[in-house]
Amino acid sequence: MSLFDLAGKVSLVTGAGRGIGRSIALGLAEAGSDLVLCSRSPDELETVAAEARKKGVTALVVTCDVSDPGQITAAVDTAIRELGHIDVLINNAGLAIKRRAEDLPLEDWQTIINVNLTGVFLMAQAVGRHMLERGSGSIVNISSIAGKTGLTGSSAYCASKGGVDMLTKTLAVEWAGRGVRVNALAPAYTETPLVKSITDVRADFADKVVARTPMQRMADPDEMVGTAIYLASRASSYVTGETVMVDGGWTAFGA
Repeated sequence: MSLFDLAGKVSLVTGAGRGIGRSIALGLAEAGSDLVLCSRSPDELETVAAEARKKGVTALVVTCDVSDPGQITAAVDTAIRELGHIDVLINNAGLAIKRRAEDLPLEDWQTIINVNLTGVFLMAQAVGRHMLERGSGSIVNISSIAGKTGLTGSSAYCASKGGVDMLTKTLAVEWAGRGVRVNALAPAYTETPLVKSITDVRADFADKVVARTPMQRMADPDEMVGTAIYLASRASSYVTGETVMVDGGWTAFGA
């Protein structure tokens, strides 16, 4: 189990205040990693930080909107100044707006792309520069089944996650020889506040998702933790450029 040990490591997690980001952050803390918790909601981050500190790790809260390049630079600089280095990046911040393509305003398209794809690139770039200087690091981008399959009402979201998958591969091949691994974790529908915002509007949505999923249920955010720790740790030391599906069989079903 020492392969999965993250003691002495520092992990920066975006979108860490709720949902998948929160679960992964607390899982990394359980594995021994100190944390830099980033999102636009400092109150949520403070709650997560308090839980992490009970596990005996340091947890630094940094407010950051990943669609703002200046805030990304400031967050990374703060993390390095306060904790000395960053070993792991969990690039999790994201959003979705459900609307059919013909009705999607350009403003909504740009908002989704700016957060889900451009924000992932800018954060990976900022942290990646630091990791390349040190000659080591692991970046885990949070993708989605939407990067592999089309989903109705999700043209911008699917485009953003498909972009994350290709960005992951490109960064991986550019940086592999310099000690930095880049992979992605792709969940299916997961019981998070983001998904709840959809089911609150469309009462039948959850039933349709469950019926389409071979495991006949949505994921729990905590079910993303094991894969995230694997990709962050020495256990995956020869793995880079991969998108690991954690989807209850969604993409395997393929119909």
